[in-house]
Amino acid sequence: MYLIAVYPNRIQAEAAYTALEKEGLPTEQISILGNGYKSADEYGLINPNQQAKSNVQLLNYWLIPFGFAAGYTFNVLTHIEIIENAGVINHIIGGLLGAASGALGSFFVGGAVGLTVGSGDALIYRNRLNAGKYLIIFEGSEEEVKKATGILRSFDPENIQGYVEN
Repeated sequence: MYLIAVYPNRIQAEAAYTALEKEGLPTEQISILGNGYKSADEYGLINPNQQAKSNVQLLNYWLIPFGFAAGYTFNVLTHIEIIENAGVINHIIGGLLGAASGALGSFFVGGAVGLTVGSGDALIYRNRLNAGKYLIIFEGSEEEVKKATGILRSFDPENIQGYVEN
């Protein structure tokens, strides 16, 4: 289980960290993220841009070949002549246009989903770090997380959220 608390300044974050330490919670399970401490990348917080790229690549794998087949078939069925008396070349151009449409669709849909949904709450926490806030992340058992929650709440965090690892 994970517990993430957001503090507006370094002083509150350090005080909360020290309180967790005094209560006997293992320091290797506690991380501070923010200016002067670990960055989101160093900790391993999901980068929404990387998630978007991954989604685009996954969709490209399916949509480009499907788009080519659909464009080729559409041109065969409609007999549209892109180049006069070119025969099969017209069908291939139709397929290439369909593949380009598939690539465009994967870019917009995969990229938008990766940026907005694929990163979960990571984007929210990255934005808070960029705004100069500090995060305390505690990872431990359910009992340890409950104990840490009480301690971290006493330091008036802006937000505190628990997560269960899949």
